[in-house]
Amino acid sequence: MKKAVLKPGKEVSLLRKHPWVFSGAIQELEDAFIGDWVQVFDSRDRLLGTGQVGDGSIAIRMIAFDAIEPNVEFWKSKLENCLQLRQHLGFGPATITNAYRLVHGEGDNLPGLIIDIYNDCAVIQAHSLGMYNSLNDIAEALEQLESLQLKTIYNKSFSAMHGSVDEDGFLLGDTPETIAQENGLQFKVNWVTGQKTGFFLDQRDNRNLLRQFSKGKTVLNTFCYTGGFSVAALAGGASKVVSADISNTAINLANENIALMKLKKGQTHDGIAVDVMKSLNEDTEQFDIVVLDPPAFAKSLSKKHKAVMGYKRLNAMGLKRVKPGGLLFTFSCSQVVDDVLFANTVTAAGIEAKRNCRILYRLGQGADHPVNLYHPEGHYLKGLVIQVE
Repeated sequence: MKKAVLKPGKEVSLLRKHPWVFSGAIQELEDAFIGDWVQVFDSRDRLLGTGQVGDGSIAIRMIAFDAIEPNVEFWKSKLENCLQLRQHLGFGPATITNAYRLVHGEGDNLPGLIIDIYNDCAVIQAHSLGMYNSLNDIAEALEQLESLQLKTIYNKSFSAMHGSVDEDGFLLGDTPETIAQENGLQFKVNWVTGQKTGFFLDQRDNRNLLRQFSKGKTVLNTFCYTGGFSVAALAGGASKVVSADISNTAINLANENIALMKLKKGQTHDGIAVDVMKSLNEDTEQFDIVVLDPPAFAKSLSKKHKAVMGYKRLNAMGLKRVKPGGLLFTFSCSQVVDDVLFANTVTAAGIEAKRNCRILYRLGQGADHPVNLYHPEGHYLKGLVIQVE
């Protein structure tokens, strides 16, 4: 295994268990390529841990803070630890929720690796070449976890790696989709054609909260994708749900998921393919509950200001569409927009919309998307539930 030596004083962040080594901290790096495993030492030649060489400013991602042998047994041990947590959270094949995140990158001390479980399928998404190069060992370790009862393992790393690796494909089985279950609700998931790994698992708890508020209510679900919030609202007894997304494919998926449930008498669902921002601005119909769950407006610091302006405009329009006494569920998944900035932006939107508002809940990602205590950057999903007068 190759060796990396840090500059004097640059070991502090690793001693605090932060998993990233930036390029400016490295004094010496043996002839290693992107994706190679390296042992990291401080300037006095003391071992700090083992990581994988990256590209860009994050030069090394730490996989362990000791010496390891990255073989199948190592991966099995790491995955067993992840699985044990998810089982404690109540997820698994024989539960009301068999769709969950098994590995959440740095949150599970495996930076660069995402694994989502949908019933009897595991979808692996590598975000670093080091993890991509380990796919076969990771898949073999997954197969050995008998309690997962896996029939399919799918590699979906091509888009996450910006096309720098081979096309996506099956590592086990050949089934492209399943009906997964979340809190007893059914969703059609296609990991081959769907966004990300096929479904947005991080909103599970927030969908369930919406469900609790929905009885007899009218609900507008914007940026609906596969209709997760729409299904939850109807399951909670909403009288009318409108699902809006610019993508016809997304609306078709949402309609398919609604079709998996039996609507009660008096319940209606309308799926409309529309430019959400334009529709919010031009339409005037008000709803008891409005959901704003847009894609990330900013994926880098350079886009931060533009994103904030976008969130302000979106929330101002959304607030105007809420009936007096109703609720706004609003979210941001832009990592560079932190909780305080997001709340301040929504506050500015409230002033612009001239509505009296109260924050009822501050929301985040589900517990199967844990945040490493020493890596706060892993907290990316922010949400507010606001009562609008």
